[in-house]
Amino acid sequence: MRRNWSQDKYILAYRFAADAHNNQKFPGTEWPYIVHISMVCMEVLGALAEEPTTDGDLAVQCALLHDTLEDTDTTYESLKEWFGESVADGVRALTKDPSLPREERMEDSLRRISQQPSEVGMVKLADRITNLQPPPDDWTDAKKRSYLDQAREIHNALQHTSPYLSRRLTEKMTSYEGLIEPSRK
Repeated sequence: MRRNWSQDKYILAYRFAADAHNNQKFPGTEWPYIVHISMVCMEVLGALAEEPTTDGDLAVQCALLHDTLEDTDTTYESLKEWFGESVADGVRALTKDPSLPREERMEDSLRRISQQPSEVGMVKLADRITNLQPPPDDWTDAKKRSYLDQAREIHNALQHTSPYLSRRLTEKMTSYEGLIEPSRK
């Protein structure tokens, strides 16, 4: 099978992300944050195996770097210098704008992602797939429903970017629904 991504570019982005997120923990665990990043990238690699016509390097690097602008002191200029403009633009699109009211951030991010190559949308689908694990014990059913509604919003906006990841996200949303008590009317 022919691969459409470079191991050297993967390793460069992985090391950059590991350094950038060095002291962060995955929320609700003692795991280093790089575990989350690795899981997102694994989902993208699974899609690339099924959909090899995409730009694998863009997808893989954006997956590994997707939280660097939002969660670390990494700058757009640094990403551009290390990985090029298309990767930096993709990561910026995946980054929620903190200057907007919280309720507008997802819509804005999805709009910006939709203006990028489909590989960037693949990363957002993969990120939500990874995040639809059993939620922390202190989450209310209302918070779980809200998170599931956001997953549906992401799916509706980006499902066209990857049939494989669209199916995976649909499966995860169905499983996640089972973690929420039915609403009583």
